[in-house]
Amino acid sequence: MKRLTEFDQLADPTFSHAVIRWQRTHGRHTLPWQNTTDAYRIWLSEIMLQQTQVAAVLGYYARFLERFPTVQALADAPLDDVMAHWSGLGYYTRARNLHACARRVVEEYGGVFPGDPALLADLPGIGRSTAAAIAAFSVGARVAIMDGNVKRVFARVFGIEQYPGGKRVEDALWRRADALLPEQGIESYTQGLMDLGATLCTRSRPDCPRCPLKERCVAYATGRTAELPVRKPKKTSPEKRAALLVVIDRGQVLLEQRPGTGIWGGLMSLPEVDGHLGVDVDAVLASEITVAAAQFGAVEEIQALRPLVHVFTHYKLHIAPWQVVLSERGGATGRHVWWDMERIDAAPLPAPVKKLLLELGRPGLFN
Repeated sequence: MKRLTEFDQLADPTFSHAVIRWQRTHGRHTLPWQNTTDAYRIWLSEIMLQQTQVAAVLGYYARFLERFPTVQALADAPLDDVMAHWSGLGYYTRARNLHACARRVVEEYGGVFPGDPALLADLPGIGRSTAAAIAAFSVGARVAIMDGNVKRVFARVFGIEQYPGGKRVEDALWRRADALLPEQGIESYTQGLMDLGATLCTRSRPDCPRCPLKERCVAYATGRTAELPVRKPKKTSPEKRAALLVVIDRGQVLLEQRPGTGIWGGLMSLPEVDGHLGVDVDAVLASEITVAAAQFGAVEEIQALRPLVHVFTHYKLHIAPWQVVLSERGGATGRHVWWDMERIDAAPLPAPVKKLLLELGRPGLFN
């Protein structure tokens, strides 16, 4: 008698058949990156959708494609332009990797994305699951995905009792995902798993009665949809502080080019006091702001603006902005540039900084 392998034990064609039938009838079919085998458009959507909801991506996706219609156009564009079109979408490492990836695709593959998931996963910003999705939708490759939606569906359907982000559990989920792949219809199956997690098997208030997997779902049968998947163990979220200078002169504001890595890497921002985010802004005195601003010219007036709080994935940032008016402009060189307030909406700025400057830029304030 043949001994069953783990793969054989996990395999279940009825699972994929149920997902495919549901997707073809009830899944999403009109998103702008669907109904195409264009790997560039598929790749762009997959990167934008990482840790970002569809509703937030739609407008950015359209504007990005209008400016960068091909991977060649994206590769040829300056990074500042790419960052400006990404501004407000968050997780800015994605934009830097997007630009680097486009350049490699042009240089190494003649502007054509490879169909091999292993080659795709070697490109900047493309992990195993993203590579699989691109390959499945563009060339029909029979490979498994494992994004947050799939983890949630699997955790509930199969009653996974451990946090699915842990390496041992995640490895087991990958093995199960490989075993459940259908022989045919990989595009509908892959999209179906995404759609189930996004529209029915949601984190809160899942619509179990409409789910095609409810008859086999452990969480549904045991009334534990609120408990599964097991949440990541909580850690205390650290808090950081920054004092930012809004230096004004003749309708222009002084911007600072941030380093390529770290918080808001590659974007423009406002100059920081002491040049780091660990400063205790509660202890910053007006005299210190004046000294810090003096490198940009003769300071005529300073004024504390309303503090801001911006929440990142791993910490909370308290921002203390100070408005600085100069009587005489000094020389801004190197990583500093004077930017017209009339064009501030086009600047590659972090969302909270852009919001602050747009609010300050009401008529007459900078003239």
